[in-house]
Amino acid sequence: MSRVRNGMIVVVFLNGFVAATPVFGQETKAPEAKKAREQAKPKRVRRDPPGFYKGREIAGVMSYAGGADWLIRETREQEEQPEAMLDALKIPKGATVADVGAGVGYTSLRIAKRVGENGTVYATDLQPEMIATLKENAKLAGAKNIKPLLCTVKDTKLPDGKIDLVIMVDVYHESSDPEATLTGVRKALKPGGRLVLIEFRGEDPEVPIRPEHKMTLKQARLEVEPMGFVFKECPEFLPWQHIIVFEKPKDAVKKDTDPSPSR
Repeated sequence: MSRVRNGMIVVVFLNGFVAATPVFGQETKAPEAKKAREQAKPKRVRRDPPGFYKGREIAGVMSYAGGADWLIRETREQEEQPEAMLDALKIPKGATVADVGAGVGYTSLRIAKRVGENGTVYATDLQPEMIATLKENAKLAGAKNIKPLLCTVKDTKLPDGKIDLVIMVDVYHESSDPEATLTGVRKALKPGGRLVLIEFRGEDPEVPIRPEHKMTLKQARLEVEPMGFVFKECPEFLPWQHIIVFEKPKDAVKKDTDPSPSR
């Protein structure tokens, strides 16, 4: 007697006679098994290529050697109107503000005057040379309420839940890990605290800045809102830049967790 079970027919030899017997059940099990295998396969997730985030090219970080002088260029006040920008934010005396990506302290020094001696400005940067120059500039200006912090891409070094306002002036578009940056910022903010991005307008081809160093309002919202922030406003009066204001919800839990956005 010989049996073959892998096919559709079992052939049985009995006393010289041949009988062909169909094998039932194989036809119904095969499609179910195939379906199960398909469902078990990992799904393909569309990812940005290296150097891009949600379709936007991430700009390179401005180096100290190549950019420190540009941060204090004579035309900056005319082009960016820093005092008018800060006026619009209505920063109160005694506030705790973080100038993330502070560079040599161009904006930090202005904020320090506004928050007064009872306020605090955390001035962070990735580059030790920027921090060293910032410390010198703060000392020369007599700004004792500025606290320089050398941060990393993954760690803002800011205290948890203590910040009233985080401002990033021409900086966010250079973050190599936007989700880590925004998670750290959200963790540092108080419930109801604000995140303000100052970005050159990507919608305006007349703004004389390289495309990767500009952002549209639509792109900023696409990236920031899924990270647990609420868009509040975008006053449009600066010559070249957006003032994009987000808020950490007032009912946010004290101990923040990663909102785990989908890419």
